Amino acid sequence: MGSIAPEDLQQTGKPVFPDEANTLELARSLDSKDHLRSFRQQFKIPSKSNIKATKVSKHEQSDDPCIYFCGNSLGLQPRAVTEYIQTHLDTWSTIGVHGHFRRLEDSPLSQWQLLAEHAAAQCAPIVGACAEEVSIMGSLTMNLHLLMASFYLPTATKNKIILDWKAFPSDHFAIESQIRGHGYDPDKAMIMVEPEEGEYEVSTESILKIIDEHASTTALVLLPGIQYYTGQLFDIKTITAYAQSKGLTVGWDLAHAAGNVPLKLHDWNVDFAAWCTYKYMNAGPGSIAGLYVHERHGTVDYSQDAQKPVFRHRLSGWYGGDQAGRMNMDNYFRPSPGASGYQVSNPSVIDLASLCGALSIFNQTSMSSLRLKSVSITAYLEFLLYSNTDVSTRAFKIITPSNHEARGTQLSILLKPGRLETLMEMLDEAGIVVDKRKPDVIRVAPVPLYNTYEEVWRFVQIFKKALEKCES
Repeated sequence: MGSIAPEDLQQTGKPVFPDEANTLELARSLDSKDHLRSFRQQFKIPSKSNIKATKVSKHEQSDDPCIYFCGNSLGLQPRAVTEYIQTHLDTWSTIGVHGHFRRLEDSPLSQWQLLAEHAAAQCAPIVGACAEEVSIMGSLTMNLHLLMASFYLPTATKNKIILDWKAFPSDHFAIESQIRGHGYDPDKAMIMVEPEEGEYEVSTESILKIIDEHASTTALVLLPGIQYYTGQLFDIKTITAYAQSKGLTVGWDLAHAAGNVPLKLHDWNVDFAAWCTYKYMNAGPGSIAGLYVHERHGTVDYSQDAQKPVFRHRLSGWYGGDQAGRMNMDNYFRPSPGASGYQVSNPSVIDLASLCGALSIFNQTSMSSLRLKSVSITAYLEFLLYSNTDVSTRAFKIITPSNHEARGTQLSILLKPGRLETLMEMLDEAGIVVDKRKPDVIRVAPVPLYNTYEEVWRFVQIFKKALEKCES
């Protein structure tokens, strides 16, 4: 038992579970040893009855919570968010416009003018960046557009973008429209990295081969840190270094990676990245997003002309201006150094308050600590799914890499045709929330901050019963 306890995983890597581990007792034993178990109390977990509600109701602590494995789509609400948003509302209602500049001593929030930078500093350790390399603004796709406006600089001979074969549609649309906007043909300029026929995992070697083949005609590499459909974690460090050795600019969409797996964007020399905060960061649906720009792209040089500094081109806006002169209203754009100079407008403070509330939980732990449980609980899910099943008769296939270093906390399960709706009906009836991707995939994400090993065990029992029902 000790050999597969979560706290031992730093020594053992991906755990190997014995056959007798498929019991409720063992699941509960793992929960009792879970070094993150106290964090679950910091989230509002819907009850089985409330998760099926058809009208607005108040959240109540329940003895019968639902099993929520959908944090890869929308994270659960942290209790701190209520406090942070209410503090913002109280500030607005009591001191009005002074909230922009007045720091209130008993507030968990900074003054509004500094709140985006405060949130950026909290996000930086999560993505492995310096605080000055992170900016909190806008939404994921908007930020990708803004970043591509600065980093996708095509020419007649170098205008291709290398992207994922099954990119999230919004990413695909953004890339396609950027190419069209520069007057090029997406059918020729969009180069897909894809798996071998019949496979789902894209090897690093095949990505490097694509880079080799198209380096002389490519302007940008833009890939997902984690592929949303399969849950594959790409080798960001290796791919970035190789592409840059060919003279290419490299960006990453970290929607499914930020807050899920440890990242080292600065050390890996990534040019730029963007992410949302409503999945593993738990800041709420459609919450304000983040972006990263390596420090070398955020320098502002005043040595030639104090009124006209030299800086990397970007779509400029008022809020990207240096705070020292932002209120001068003189129409000279002098950007803030770093990623904050890429901001374009006044960010929503209520969104920032929600994000800061959510990030206050991350401040109590670390990505390495979260990763420890993530590896363990995801391996336990994989073990239970395959336990007591024969590969020749199995009605499903896990298309997420089995190698724990090539995945986060999500397993994507490909069902044999015709089983998805029956499975989802039974899971819904049992108060279990997962994500489905038609025609035949469910995505299951046991998030280390609030999910338990017992929940994993109970999910698998319902999952297998549902598949048996499909066969009968």
